[in-house]
Amino acid sequence: MPFIEVKIIEGVLSREQQQALISELTDAVVRVGGEGMRPMTRCAIQEIRSGLWGVAGKPLTTEMASPKREA
Repeated sequence: MPFIEVKIIEGVLSREQQQALISELTDAVVRVGGEGMRPMTRCAIQEIRSGLWGVAGKPLTTEMASPKREA
């Protein structure tokens, strides 16, 4: 049974985006392993509090990790 775990900083993806990610990741497993994998595929998204994820020894915040939006 595939188990996919995604860790992201809180607030980077909306709830709708998280649900789309779960769907797309499940579809990727099905493309590789066949439709029989769909009911067995588990996905979990864990949000890490802003500032509690470190990169290169420095804390990463939601603002730093969020995609830049064009005006």
